[in-house]
Amino acid sequence: MKNKAFIPSKIMTLAQLGHTMAGWRLLDKKIAFTNGCFDILHEGHIASLSQAASEADYLIVGLNSDASTKRLKGESRPVNKEQSRALLLASLVLVDAVVIFEEDTPLSLITTILPDVLVKGGDYTVEQIAGSKEVLANGGRVVINPIVPGFSTTGIIEALKK
Repeated sequence: MKNKAFIPSKIMTLAQLGHTMAGWRLLDKKIAFTNGCFDILHEGHIASLSQAASEADYLIVGLNSDASTKRLKGESRPVNKEQSRALLLASLVLVDAVVIFEEDTPLSLITTILPDVLVKGGDYTVEQIAGSKEVLANGGRVVINPIVPGFSTTGIIEALKK
């Protein structure tokens, strides 16, 4: 769909997401979830999101709020505000829903929505990923995507400072 008016409807509250997911589940569709700050969208993010989207019929992205990003990344972050970051993510065809969360980890969000597949990029073990125990206990899967070397928001910010 190329109608830009549709894009903001992919940014949902938890209640809206629950309603949407109920419809997907009635259709017996698989739901993947990934999360992050996505402060400056780059090729590494696209690779990770593409991999996450390939794991299920629908992809939900949990987005750290501005306050959460600041706590995790430092006082100078985020570069882009949460509504801008959410809009960029929602504009991607491979993203079906974006939900902003305030906590530092998406544990509460994950335990509420219980996706079929939990996807995280990075050098984590399954045990280190927030919500992995709950997803596995519910019969779901946990997938760890490798990081694309050479792409990071911090790297982009450092290059801009030079």
